[in-house]
Amino acid sequence: MDSSTPEPENKRALEASIASATRALLGLRQPDGHWVFELEADCTIPAEYVLLRHYLGEPVDAVLEAKIANYLRRVQGAHGGWPLVHDGAFDMSASVKSYFALKMIGDKPDAPHMARAREAILANGGGINSNVFTRFMLAMFGVMTWNSVPVLPVEIMLLPLWFPFHINKISYWARTTIVPLMVLAALKPRARNSSGVGIDELFLQDTRSIGMTVRASHQNWGWFNFFRVVDIGLRAIEPWLSKQKWRARAIDRAVAFVEERLNGEDGLGAIYPPMANAVMMYEVLGKGADYPPRALTRRGLDRLLVVGEHEAYCQPCVSPVWDTALTCHALLEAGGDAVGPAKQGLDWLLPRQELNLKGDWAVKRPNVRPGGWAFQYNNAYYPDLDDTAVVVIAMDRVRRDDDSGKYDVAIDRGREWIEGLQSRDGGFAAFDADNLQRYLNNIPFSDHGALLDPPTEDVTARCLSMLAQLGQTAQNSPAVAEAVEFLRRTQHSEGSWHGRWGMNYVYGTWSVLCALNAVGIDHQDPIMRRAADWLVSIQNSDGGWGEDATSYRLDYNGYEQAPTTASQTAWALLGLMAAGEVEHPAVARGVEYLIGTQTGKGLWDEQRYTATGFPRVFYLRYHGYSKFFPLWALARYRNLRSTNSRVVGVGM
Repeated sequence: MDSSTPEPENKRALEASIASATRALLGLRQPDGHWVFELEADCTIPAEYVLLRHYLGEPVDAVLEAKIANYLRRVQGAHGGWPLVHDGAFDMSASVKSYFALKMIGDKPDAPHMARAREAILANGGGINSNVFTRFMLAMFGVMTWNSVPVLPVEIMLLPLWFPFHINKISYWARTTIVPLMVLAALKPRARNSSGVGIDELFLQDTRSIGMTVRASHQNWGWFNFFRVVDIGLRAIEPWLSKQKWRARAIDRAVAFVEERLNGEDGLGAIYPPMANAVMMYEVLGKGADYPPRALTRRGLDRLLVVGEHEAYCQPCVSPVWDTALTCHALLEAGGDAVGPAKQGLDWLLPRQELNLKGDWAVKRPNVRPGGWAFQYNNAYYPDLDDTAVVVIAMDRVRRDDDSGKYDVAIDRGREWIEGLQSRDGGFAAFDADNLQRYLNNIPFSDHGALLDPPTEDVTARCLSMLAQLGQTAQNSPAVAEAVEFLRRTQHSEGSWHGRWGMNYVYGTWSVLCALNAVGIDHQDPIMRRAADWLVSIQNSDGGWGEDATSYRLDYNGYEQAPTTASQTAWALLGLMAAGEVEHPAVARGVEYLIGTQTGKGLWDEQRYTATGFPRVFYLRYHGYSKFFPLWALARYRNLRSTNSRVVGVGM
């Protein structure tokens, strides 16, 4: 690799860029010292919010619905349908839900945008090609019959843990979504839908004739056919099951599961789908709108709304812990007067560590003490390892210059919890340990392929970065040694690593390079060299980096060029600097790109989605990513250029 030192860009321009970005970021701080930015998904969440209101028969809020309609019309794709990402390909389920919501709001089917959408949906086979979650919604609105969705017997709540299917063998997000959905599937409610809106025009066949979904591309023929036979059997005995005495007991257990995890107004799992399902569950159980758990959850859904002057949309959740922790890292890197606000942000995070309640993760690790942070304001049953590692790394960084000891307990408990949740393959997952029952992704319900929470390269890297920064090495820590081996095994031949929670190989490679550097892997080690060479090889002609959702396709054979984004450019720069390449010309060009594209407000514009909920199914646009990651990269570049070692000395 060419390591010649280019002429550094104007230092004053670099300092001015860092100062401007720092001021802008500090100006976005909440009054109590934390940060929370908008978290935007695709059109399905705002569409589902509209449909939920009409499902419940709530009074029409014409002003709010008009703003949501404006949003849905704006994000409609040039192909006529709706995509999962900015400028993305047509997606059937997103298109069906958006069309349905707009029609429910009052858009006429013969309006030009509705006609284009309908033509696109029919050209792609019609609504029959909707995914399982969409089919459940359509079944509750009477568009499809319940024969079009998998059988979800609520009696699953009574199964022992050793049974092949158990709610604790699936991911937290699937678990919290399915439990109230099983009650709905058992009682088969019908939406109030007082305006009587339907969407039969989106189908090429009689909707009453539609049966189950076909096998998804990720599903194995043998396993899928096995589970299809199981589904047929369950469908045959379902009428009998509905009359048995244990059905009421199973429903009671499902309701108890929900109510134990409601999180106040933050809601079940603190994410939209379980919260919406819980509200509909209470509705079918005859609990009125004033029933406290239902009312609390319903208010929580409204708290996810982002309402502007002309548009509105609904977030899938909020991200204050993640946003605050990452912002603190950027500000600590910027240094100077930014360090004080960063410390205040960490002080806001300190009491949000869960030190008492053992969440669902304890089913697999009953002897591990709690010690994690959740992603949202409150989600005690579901802290995650990624947030926890990022918070601990920042707190430890501050602790190096602070002998007060106020972060010591938090750091120790966070480390202990993360070590306790290492999976048997050496990797770390987001929420659980050993969530590895991959055969379950073949059940008909799992056409989205995201039923599980297995260890991933990016989360493993973050946990390894934390352990290494706290002084653990492959020589003195089996957890570190096993994590390093996990990352060595999972590197792709061209040098990259997969990014589960960020898009995608740029994110994963940045994460792992930081971890390998922190644990002391030599920068000339082939594992580091291949990764750094790969990052350089995919740099765009404008000096930045970009990658989009198509890289998650199952037949991935290598990176494909995509438009540059500020956040992905920052990841690539941070990764290259972690690999010892601060003086590489590619880094200088990336820095010049960020300086050159910074807006007058000190931030960066970024319309593209650069984060991931579920690969190939659900993507995210963190509005904070283009605010703190570029600052972080620019400040690190400045800091490393002023040192003799040119070595990143922290875990991230």
